[in-house]
Amino acid sequence: MSELAGKCALVTGASRGIGAAIALALAERGADVAITYERSADRAAEVVRAIEARGRRGLAIQADSADAAAVKRSVDAVAAELGGLDILVNNAGIARGGSVAEMPLADIDALLAVNVRSVVLASQAAIPHLGEGGRIISIGSCLGERVPFPGVTVYSMTKSALLSFTRGLAREVGPQGITVNLVQPGSTDTDMNPADGAQSDLQRSMTALGHYGKPEDIAAAVAFLASPAARQITGTTLTVDGGANA
Repeated sequence: MSELAGKCALVTGASRGIGAAIALALAERGADVAITYERSADRAAEVVRAIEARGRRGLAIQADSADAAAVKRSVDAVAAELGGLDILVNNAGIARGGSVAEMPLADIDALLAVNVRSVVLASQAAIPHLGEGGRIISIGSCLGERVPFPGVTVYSMTKSALLSFTRGLAREVGPQGITVNLVQPGSTDTDMNPADGAQSDLQRSMTALGHYGKPEDIAAAVAFLASPAARQITGTTLTVDGGANA
């Protein structure tokens, strides 16, 4: 597959899990891929080596998505190093649980900074680099549309914000030939939410298919939205949750 040949992509927060799978899926389709990471330098280096093993250029940049200056700096650095930017995948995200009544301010601020503000700032920084056919794809959550149990209210709110951001930004940059879309994963087997975790049986019971997804399932959706086949799709949401929101 080479539908992304000649394209340059940035996937934020991609040293592991869904982000790493997205980075590799884009590389397999011909794109040069940069990733950001916060602390996992060794794992980020492994992803870069895997990108290069697919015959593409890979780049890892340390950037804390909660740091506004680091977010902008990383986008500009990728465009300079790779010679441009065609695809931005806003993947970096964190989870914090707890009731609204008891959640510490530090957790609320962290959720807003990483899950919402970094998406806005990375997209803002990317727009000047993107041209006709450019792509902005954000990773949300099926909990952005439905909150089926307590303890995830603030997290869900941050993911819900991406719905309106995606729709509004699609209107703003559509005249430039840039599409903006949102992928909403459900329960996906990662370090953050393992398929053998304490709440995994409950999560499986809420799906139509009865099992967790794999990071590659989310990566396939992103790769499609990044491809020329999705050129007429913008301002929309693709939910990959095994039917949890059915």
